[in-house]
Amino acid sequence: MWMLVALTGVALVVGPAAALGQDVQGLRPLLAAGPDDPWKFLPQDTRLLNDAASLEQWLVALDGAPPDWAALYGRGHQDPGHDDRLFALNRERDAKREGKPALQWRIAFVWHGELSDYDPRAGGFRVALGPKFTPTRWGMVRFKAENLPGNMMAIPNPPLRESLRRRVGKGERIQIDVVMTGRAIPEESLIYAFSHDEEGHGLIMPVMRVERVDFRLTQ
Repeated sequence: MWMLVALTGVALVVGPAAALGQDVQGLRPLLAAGPDDPWKFLPQDTRLLNDAASLEQWLVALDGAPPDWAALYGRGHQDPGHDDRLFALNRERDAKREGKPALQWRIAFVWHGELSDYDPRAGGFRVALGPKFTPTRWGMVRFKAENLPGNMMAIPNPPLRESLRRRVGKGERIQIDVVMTGRAIPEESLIYAFSHDEEGHGLIMPVMRVERVDFRLTQ
């Protein structure tokens, strides 16, 4: 179950760098997925990390091998060394990762999105969104997005707009892909942590500086 966060009228939950989001355009066309190449809108040098295989390839390029989650966890929060081991792992891997070419890759990743209120002045729909969690052999992966714009709006073409207005007006949930393109922040490119939902399960959070946002209709 993923949670949507409306980006208008509430505080952002994507971190303090969201205030810098003026550099990223939040008003973007609502794209329809093409039958031949649904990702053709991405810049040519972009690597899409949207499944376990592509994520694991990137993680191997950055850190070589996954951590020993069982040894790190120990007896969990009852274990006095639990937090210290996790802190030491992150510091050690940050240092070893420095200067690796994969840090410079332009990455595209996907969050879940949903069309919200219609704005007649802009001719588009406000977008609510939430992170996507992908299980991998390394652990659960969940991207953290920095530098997001504070007001995201998907602008469909006129024929599609009227159809979507009718569907949203009837209470139908219109889900979209929120596709973010950017690069890892070198100083904190990966954060290793533990899942709050599954005790002892590893969580990996790539921290990305977003350069571009695209909206893609999935239904």
